Amino acid sequence: MALMRRDRADIAVRVAADIPEGAVVNLGIGLPTLVANYLEADREVLLHSENGVLGMGPAPAPGEEDPDLINAGKQPVTLRAGGCFFHHADSFGMMRGGHLDICVLGAFQVSVQGDLANWHTGEPDAIPAVGGAMDLAIGAKQVFVMMDLLTKQGQSKLVAHCDYPLTGVGCVSRVYTDHGVFAVGPEGLGLLDGYGNSLAQLQALLPVPLRAA
Repeated sequence: MALMRRDRADIAVRVAADIPEGAVVNLGIGLPTLVANYLEADREVLLHSENGVLGMGPAPAPGEEDPDLINAGKQPVTLRAGGCFFHHADSFGMMRGGHLDICVLGAFQVSVQGDLANWHTGEPDAIPAVGGAMDLAIGAKQVFVMMDLLTKQGQSKLVAHCDYPLTGVGCVSRVYTDHGVFAVGPEGLGLLDGYGNSLAQLQALLPVPLRAA
């Protein structure tokens, strides 16, 4: 039986559905920025960006971009009613001070204990890009990760121990992938939603034990 997979938009829809009403959320650079497009306008979710924005909305329609209104990844965004701007030092104070309910980040690897590696592969020719990831990883109350389950070479990005330099230790609680949604932490790796794939099918892709969560 062929494995079921979700595309990036579907993953973003699932993450958006799991964000509770009233949450203050930071969306990391790359894939996580898609989540903003799938938060319903009538839901009270405040999106934060480390370049100094609170109250971001979805991407603007083509031709309506404002070059002065961007997220941390320099992508054009919109501003919801009541949104505000502030100095990036204040933004990092919010991140480090525990004022974010959730941050959603991409990753190169996540360990079953919830360790996160997302800023550098350790390769000599790789360009490190830590940005605010370390501050977010330790400052947010919950860290969600969005990533493909497998590398282009077919190796699992969910691992027993991260091989790449760590961004944060034991900080991730949930991982959203194209093959399923997983819980990580002290109890190890748990399957929350297999998208129709069985636990046995997904276990065959992983180098670590998988349990039903």
